[in-house]
Amino acid sequence: MHNRPIPKFSVITVTYNAEAVLEDTIQSVIAQTYHHVEYIIVDGASGDGTLAIAGKYRNHIAQLVSEPDKGLYDAMNKGINLATGDYLCFLNAGDSFHEASTLQAMVHSLTANELPDVMYGETALVDKERHFLRMRRLSAPETLTWKSFKQGMLVCHQAFFVRRDIVEPYNLQYRFSADFDWCIRMMKKAQALHNAHLTLIDYLEEGMTTQNQKASLRERFHIMARHYGLVSTVAHHAWFVVRLVLKK
Repeated sequence: MHNRPIPKFSVITVTYNAEAVLEDTIQSVIAQTYHHVEYIIVDGASGDGTLAIAGKYRNHIAQLVSEPDKGLYDAMNKGINLATGDYLCFLNAGDSFHEASTLQAMVHSLTANELPDVMYGETALVDKERHFLRMRRLSAPETLTWKSFKQGMLVCHQAFFVRRDIVEPYNLQYRFSADFDWCIRMMKKAQALHNAHLTLIDYLEEGMTTQNQKASLRERFHIMARHYGLVSTVAHHAWFVVRLVLKK
């Protein structure tokens, strides 16, 4: 029991004019009962009260950067460069850890002495008052491989923790779905993927604009064709279209 691993987590929150939702996120990070956590906030030169809120918790934040960037994924790449932990977790402003004991429970779910390349779990959707709405429609598979995402993004980006020593930057050619591509690339590199069998993240359901959703789906199609081949992707997308229609 004594050789249970004690990994350090780098939790990275990217913000831009996030004053309405940032505090919940910060509080969920600093409330963690597991203390090997490095908190990094990368802000895109917000014009609202985002930095004032971050400033209230400055002594809990290892790195706080605020400067213009080329968008969300560019800011995430800055976060990767600042991180020193064993694992990276990208927790968006508005999202939070499911419980104060989440990271502790995730570490406790590890049995072996070695640390897996990827740890993952489930995601709950919450409203602005942090009330539980429902579990995410796509749930994490028992065994995850890079081919799992042929079915869509079965694990939410926030609930997907990757070892820093295999991490690569996000591909900035994708404006909306670079996280989808990134997760697939990380799984291709990963030797061991660990299902924590826990709800890890409360995801703030705000919804993307319809316009962005279309652009995002187009990008996902290109990403899937690139990783899984065109024929397979077209076949899977026939089902996506049906599923979207049924969902409406």
